[in-house]
Amino acid sequence: MRMIRFSPILFASVAFAAEYRVYIGTYTNTGKSQGIYAYRFNSDSGKLDPEGLAGQANNPSFVAIHPNRKYLYAVSEVSTLNGEKTGGVSAFSIDSKTGKLTPLNQVASRGSGPCYVSVDATGKAALVANYNSGSVALLPIKADGSLEQASTFDQHEGKGADPKRQGGPHAHSIIQSPDNRFALSADLGLDRVYVYKLDPAAGKLPANDPPFAAVTPGGGPRHFDYHPNGKFVYVIQEMGMKVSTYSYDKARGTLTELQTISTLPEGYHGENLSCADIHVHRSGKFVYGSNRGHDSIVVFAVDPSKGTLKLVEHASTQGKTPRNFGIDPTGKFLIAANQSTNNMVVFRIDQQTGKLTPTGQNLEVGAPVCVRFMPLK
Repeated sequence: MRMIRFSPILFASVAFAAEYRVYIGTYTNTGKSQGIYAYRFNSDSGKLDPEGLAGQANNPSFVAIHPNRKYLYAVSEVSTLNGEKTGGVSAFSIDSKTGKLTPLNQVASRGSGPCYVSVDATGKAALVANYNSGSVALLPIKADGSLEQASTFDQHEGKGADPKRQGGPHAHSIIQSPDNRFALSADLGLDRVYVYKLDPAAGKLPANDPPFAAVTPGGGPRHFDYHPNGKFVYVIQEMGMKVSTYSYDKARGTLTELQTISTLPEGYHGENLSCADIHVHRSGKFVYGSNRGHDSIVVFAVDPSKGTLKLVEHASTQGKTPRNFGIDPTGKFLIAANQSTNNMVVFRIDQQTGKLTPTGQNLEVGAPVCVRFMPLK
């Protein structure tokens, strides 16, 4: 479970900005990275220029930006923190001129291996998913941008169909709904997309009724994204190598499956295959997903009335293990982060077909994982 995340209010105000700062979350345990890196991006030309190390951190594999653009939050994807079996979530202040990050504080994620963090549209709550222990938590955000200890915690329970990968819960993402009334969380270990009622002001995250939607047994849901019209949700299956389309009832926060389609070319059988990230184009016309092992971005066209998907193409990411990628807020370019080959590649998006064309930019960065855009004006 998107991946450029902005609240509807913020999105409307920045959709046509030209200059952005791009923050890249990385894995530091490879020895090729020291933390979070910043780049300058021009959405007119598609040019991506390195600004260097923005802030040191331990395995900041996923980051999120506060709606006011003054703060950034990053998970510390580890199994223990200060002797306890938990990972961490760190808060940073952002220097608007240089992009440099200054640490504010760090709190426990309330579970091991935190792999996803998002910030609700009001900027009052950070939501975190803990992969190893299979739990989610809400961390209140103070007025100065720092984090409080978790006010809500939910431990998922059970096991999935695959005894090797799904012996227990593995929460992999958590994101608020477009209207900020609900939060959805994909659990790879249980083949479920959990639905919570979101109350950021009170710091609460109670279960919805029903509390989850089922995914194909053994599919392993990882990330998801909302269609701009708010009527559909697209869930990518890490293990099943498929994307499931759901109709979304925004009044009740419920999901109904409409379609499941493969992310791979017909008849393709490779090794070490797994899906990772998924994003819906701002136009709502296209859906993109990343295939690790096949090392490609799959492009789908969206049926405007049904919300279902039709294959357009598979585009090589020009590297290995495209864990995550980002579409710039104008919808003109896509940046693919290849974790195993330590590089990022910029693609131009055809606005009529959705197809991807490399721009020729191939930048080196150690173990890139997460791509986040922030407008500079």
